Amino acid sequence: MSEPMSDQRVLPVLGQVTRERSDAARNREALLVAAQGLVDRCGVEGVTMDAVAELAGVGKGTVFRRFGSRSGLMAALLDLFESEWQAQVIGGPPPLGPGAPPRERLSAFARSRLDQNLRGAALIRAASTALLRHGPAYSFTETHVRYLLEQIGVAGDLGFLATALLAPIDVLVLERQLDHDDMTVDRILAGWEDLADRIIAPGREQP
Repeated sequence: MSEPMSDQRVLPVLGQVTRERSDAARNREALLVAAQGLVDRCGVEGVTMDAVAELAGVGKGTVFRRFGSRSGLMAALLDLFESEWQAQVIGGPPPLGPGAPPRERLSAFARSRLDQNLRGAALIRAASTALLRHGPAYSFTETHVRYLLEQIGVAGDLGFLATALLAPIDVLVLERQLDHDDMTVDRILAGWEDLADRIIAPGREQP
């Protein structure tokens, strides 16, 4: 088997944006610092374009021009929230980061992603489901799971199988299971491990 590509080459990392003018970059940072401060003090629900503008000392129009909408602002905050976690996946200690067997990394990924989704649930909802499923945050997780399935030696439609593995730890599914179906995190993770083993077992290559 050929040597698999490294995580750094495969994964679409958040934060890799087009270079901005220095004043635009400073404005963006000031607005995001203001928005994050509101999230820390008041929760995501307390973040309004008016409040962010006032705290950053700019007009509300500046916030709209920079982010387009409240959802766009939440998406930028989600970018920051995801970037630290993604850095751990790409270069952090094993088993989440490189260095552990791919099946072990897959399990560590599921546990870490579940926790990340629950901690950021309000922010993820505010950034919209459409962004979650089609934006860089979802692209990163789907690509990473495909990468690990390929390393394990799983055959078939890896994109579809990766989506199947991500579905049970989607934030909307998690909240339904935890809040309305009286499931525990341990039960969800046990079910996820069973699903992963069923996907991996047929045609799995031995190391």
